[in-house]
Amino acid sequence: MAARIISGKEIAASIRAELAEEVAALKEKGKTPGLGVILVGDDPASRSYVTAKERACEEIGIYSDDNRLPADTSEDELIKLVERMNEDPKIDGILVQLPLPKQIDEDRVLLAVSPSKDVDGFHPVSVGKMMLGQETFLPCTPHGVLQMLKRSAVTTEGAEVVIVGRSNIVGKPLANLLIQKNEFGNATVTVCHTRTKDLKRHTLGADIVIAAAGRPEFITADMVREGAVVIDVGVNRVDDPSKKRGYRLTGDVAFDEVAEKASLITPVPGGVGPMTITMLLYNTVESAKRSIG
Repeated sequence: MAARIISGKEIAASIRAELAEEVAALKEKGKTPGLGVILVGDDPASRSYVTAKERACEEIGIYSDDNRLPADTSEDELIKLVERMNEDPKIDGILVQLPLPKQIDEDRVLLAVSPSKDVDGFHPVSVGKMMLGQETFLPCTPHGVLQMLKRSAVTTEGAEVVIVGRSNIVGKPLANLLIQKNEFGNATVTVCHTRTKDLKRHTLGADIVIAAAGRPEFITADMVREGAVVIDVGVNRVDDPSKKRGYRLTGDVAFDEVAEKASLITPVPGGVGPMTITMLLYNTVESAKRSIG
């Protein structure tokens, strides 16, 4: 069979249209959602990502407070800026773009962000509430994956899900969310990784395979059963002299061959990526709604 494509681009556009309506309604009540963005240094990938987030804010009417700081910014200077944003009523969410320069302790900076404005969902308080199934800001990429499954009519209840990857950003939180008793969960989840013995045995038994290992084309057709749903979270740069940029982007899944066996599959690019930014906007709007009760 040839898999149907789950377009993160299209789903993200649909969610952003919904958010634009919510933002307009909030503005009628005198509240404009605001996102504070901090970028330290001039890493090209981080700069590009932050710029995309700022454009997305403008697109749906969110106020963006952009702060571009030099690479030699001290840890104390950065934390003071975070604390200023914590106290600023115009700011509903704070995004500190990672990675940070070596002289700055990332954990200390993330701890400085108020949990009430932690729209990335990285603060230990947010993570703890997520684990307990309490209301909190969900991490953007895992939440984006759940939205893609839901809006593609994929049932997680009772499904066998294999997640390949155990990062704090994707693998671990996604596994937790999928086992919870709610509309996104009730799945039976196995978390694998690059050191799992006989990985193929696990993935072949899965109704849903989620690849987040950070290895290009790591999941191949012989590892996926007929009719499985395959979600590719990976984004890898692979050298390609035929391309103008000298490289091409590929996921953790060998797309062309796996698409012949899967029922649904996400592409790279255009799959999970657009959902991550969209769920950041979602969290910012949610924070604004909470701030006015």
